Formats: sequence, structure tokens, C-alpha cells
Amino acid sequence: MPSRSEGKKELVGQASVPVKGKRAETPAPPAETPAPPAQTPALLIRKPMETKGGTMTRDKFLKSPVGQASVPVTTKENKELAEQASLPGLNEEQVSIYRRKLPHWRQAGAVYFVTWRLHPSQPGLTPDERTLVVAALEHFQKERYILFAHVVMDNHAHVLVKPIHENVLQAILHSWKSFTALQIQRQFARQGAIWQDEYFDRIVRDEAEFLEKAQYILDNPRKRWPELEEYPWAGYFDDASE
Repeated sequence: MPSRSEGKKELVGQASVPVKGKRAETPAPPAETPAPPAQTPALLIRKPMETKGGTMTRDKFLKSPVGQASVPVTTKENKELAEQASLPGLNEEQVSIYRRKLPHWRQAGAVYFVTWRLHPSQPGLTPDERTLVVAALEHFQKERYILFAHVVMDNHAHVLVKPIHENVLQAILHSWKSFTALQIQRQFARQGAIWQDEYFDRIVRDEAEFLEKAQYILDNPRKRWPELEEYPWAGYFDDASE
């Protein structure tokens, strides 16, 4: 039997602690593992698919490496897509104000970045419910509006949209929210208000802001769930011309 002077060890939990009487050897420091090079993550791509309003895809806005800010890559294609929006810029002389609980600025020909949220009494939207909402957003593409980009998350939605043919944003939002609320209640047995009553909208000022808002929309799922590789409830229309 080994003597105490040989420095036998006692186990404390999972740690091995030497008993007094023998100096513990200092382990050599582990070799440093080089950090992996920054990589550009796979886009959250919805594969190109034909819809009533045109081809939907997710491959127009590239992401910067992980750990860096997401900045839209300036390409000829992206510039052409932004130009299709025909942004009039903000002209305060042409702006009217539509008021609910919040003031909402309106301008003819404007593109809007819009956000609305699930009612706080409701649990998050299921995949099937998100699919229903996306279908509603795409339904009147190029008939009532140009939907440039959209994402439906579990508790909110963002769109980049331009009303056309004398349709107004508040009517478009009312249609989306009332139709989807009714269908979600009927098809998925939810009760009570589905969406919060108010929504946020902003007139997009120029092409740089258009690209920034589109990038924000497309990046939203991965910022929330970094492990994602695909998110089928977000998209961007390749051809968003009227």
C-alpha cells in the first residue's frame, strides 16, 4: 500500500486535489487553437419559386462575415432592384399625416418600411400560421402594391412595400391584418385579438435606406436564431417593377 508521503490524491467532485505533503506539478499550458477564419454564412434562402407576383428569392442581398455588421453588398443587380422602387424621396410639402394612436406620414409613390406585432396575449405563431400570413402578403402583389421584401417572425412581421393604383397603406395593412386574424382564428382555433391594433411605418428616403431596410428584413431570422440555415417565411421579389 502506498504511503501518505507518496502524495496520493483525494477526489473532490470531479476535481483531483493533491493532499499536502507533495507539490503538485504545474501542467503545461494547452496549445492555442487558432481561431477559424471568418466565413460568410449561408444565406437564409428561399429557393426561387414562381408566385403570382413574380419570382421570389433570397439571393439578392449578401451577408458580411459573422461578427461584423450586415451591410448590403453594392452590386449592379441590387442597384437595379432599388431603382425599380422609384423612390421619390421625402418631400414634406407632399406629405399628409394619417393619425391613429401614432401619426403616420403618407406620400404619393412612397415605399414604406412597416412593422406590426402579435398581440401580447397570444403565443408565438406556428409554422403553419406563418405560412398563412406570407400567402396573404403575396396575394395582391402587383395588383394593390409592390412587395419588395418581407419576413414573418413568430411574434411580428416586417415588409418593404409600395402601394400602387391609388391603394393606400392603411387599407392594405387593414386587409392583411383582418384577413389573417380571421383565418388564424378559424383554422387554428385561436381566440381573442391576434395582432396589436397599431403598427409602425416609415417612408423610405433614398436607395441607401431601401437597401438597408431590405437587408434588415432578410437578416431578421438569423439575428433571432443564429443557428438557422433556412427560413421559409422571408423573401425578396426579383422583379418588383410595376
